[in-house]
Amino acid sequence: MAAGINTKGKMNITELDFDQIKSNMKTYLKGQSQFTDYDFEGSGINILLDTLAYNTHYNAFLANMLANEMFLDTAQKRNSVASHAKALGYTPVSIKAPTAYVKVQVNNASTANITMPEGYSFITSIRGVTYQFVNITERIIQPSSGIYVFGATSGIPVYEGTWTTTRFTTDLSDADQKYIIPNAGVDISTLKVQVQTSVGDTTTATYTAATSLVDITATTQAYFIQETVDGEWEVYFGDGVVGKSLIDGNIVILKYVITNGTNANGAVSFTADAGISGFADITTTTMTAAAGGANAETIESMKYNAPFSYAAQNRTVTAKDYAAIIPTIYPNVESIAVWGGEYNNPAVYGKVYISIRPKAGNTLTQSTKTSIVDSLEDYNIASVTPVILDPETTKIVPTVNFKYNNTLTDKTKESLAALITTAITTWSDDNLEKHEAIFRYSKFTTMIDEVDPSILSNITRIKMSKTFLPTTGVATKYTILFENALYNPHSGHAASTAGTTAGGILSSTGFKYSDDTVNVYYYEDDGAGNINAYYVSGTSKVYKSGAVGTITYVTTGTVTGGTLVLTKEDIASVENYDGTTQTYIRLTVQPSSNDLVPVRNQVLEIDTYNMSITGAADTVAAGASDGGTQYSTSSSYN
Repeated sequence: MAAGINTKGKMNITELDFDQIKSNMKTYLKGQSQFTDYDFEGSGINILLDTLAYNTHYNAFLANMLANEMFLDTAQKRNSVASHAKALGYTPVSIKAPTAYVKVQVNNASTANITMPEGYSFITSIRGVTYQFVNITERIIQPSSGIYVFGATSGIPVYEGTWTTTRFTTDLSDADQKYIIPNAGVDISTLKVQVQTSVGDTTTATYTAATSLVDITATTQAYFIQETVDGEWEVYFGDGVVGKSLIDGNIVILKYVITNGTNANGAVSFTADAGISGFADITTTTMTAAAGGANAETIESMKYNAPFSYAAQNRTVTAKDYAAIIPTIYPNVESIAVWGGEYNNPAVYGKVYISIRPKAGNTLTQSTKTSIVDSLEDYNIASVTPVILDPETTKIVPTVNFKYNNTLTDKTKESLAALITTAITTWSDDNLEKHEAIFRYSKFTTMIDEVDPSILSNITRIKMSKTFLPTTGVATKYTILFENALYNPHSGHAASTAGTTAGGILSSTGFKYSDDTVNVYYYEDDGAGNINAYYVSGTSKVYKSGAVGTITYVTTGTVTGGTLVLTKEDIASVENYDGTTQTYIRLTVQPSSNDLVPVRNQVLEIDTYNMSITGAADTVAAGASDGGTQYSTSSSYN
């Protein structure tokens, strides 16, 4: 039976490709007695077949796209994803304005009180570009001890952008009336909604954003917000059953910040743009630099967060609930880790721990942490206290030895090493540097092999490093958690008191003790759980009396493997390393496994500065005639 005709003599309609559709049509028509003598390639019917095939292919494509847009997982258009997210009770996160905290002192004020109006602006410059930051809340203060200060303790928040007002007059006869914000770059978190009774009655009520329907009654002054099909923001109100409804003639007043997003993150110096209550001698002090600016939520992020937000149901009970809700409060989240106090080290019951790595910078400011914790109060269970911790970076230090076939490339081993360096940097950016991103050794080494066709293999050894900040001049206990078991196949492994390099699997950068500010000391372990400190004199090591701490290689009782404790170190100063001035001491260890897991607030990152990459031509692959007798390999062990 001819291809293109099914077992019942009908045309095969299972194909979607244009060429196959046309072939099926042609095969079907050739099988009909009416078209026995037709030339399907050279006659006009070929054009008709093209048209029919194109029409069928187009309709199949359109049907496929329409079917895709019907589901959150497969939708590709932003308005489709936003619509599906709305059905789950999820509102996409808008662009976010960078926020700074400033203390503002008016030096020549003399009245009983002074007022900073909403929209009052400050000017800053970053990377040669000038930006405006605005105050969005009217603030009235009286002098304290004769001094007029706004935000005396921690500063007042100011937002990058332009403070804008849009007004609408309610017309109930217009069934299509919508309250759509006609601007791009709107930070919805700054939105203020007010309803004025009418043109003749200036009584104004402030409406709050509805985050849950539980407490909303027919008289609740609440508004709802959604992203429209055109990517704009629409405010809408209750119907008199769920939320108070508007009446004819009401004037809807929308106030908001139009921002440039991430551009002004990091701004640190601000100048008042005008006088306050007529007084122009103003001193502005930055309490917290600008941070938190973020782009609007992406399609991929909406697809990921909407189901979790629906599962959370506007309350924080599980760790996943916190992970779902926090990005709606603070959208500048690159990655987040949440764990209950029972999983902390040590365990602390009644608390939930949160670690956030922001998209801009590495840590959150204290004011941002406080703001997030305050916002979580609306979702928290009363008995649980959220605590935000900074991410702790653990560096992975690879030593790469690769073999390559020099007959397959004109690149030198140095240029291949440079390509590997670039690939490792990109791989670290793409696969690590976020919470819960595991370092998978086999994928890492495979990536190196695939950098260039001439690379045949690699032997890569892994070490880990962390830093700690010593309190100089004070005897202090330090606990350093690598959170991964350390290599110790037997007691006394690699211990060495001879030579000038560290014994065991622990090494460190240099430092000086308060009772010996002449010699530079280093740490090592003895392979039996003790940490010793030594300095180098000539060709030998001189040890400080007694062990200065302990190292736990594998989990023992309640002590996690990879725990280092320096019992009581009185450190005077820290030596520089990596070509720059340092205040931290770096500890480097050898892990037991080449697969490394970031635990709790830990974040893994490749140390591209200290990694080592060495290449050698593979003599056997290049056709050497020595039968492999001169072939050398790299050790797989440190």
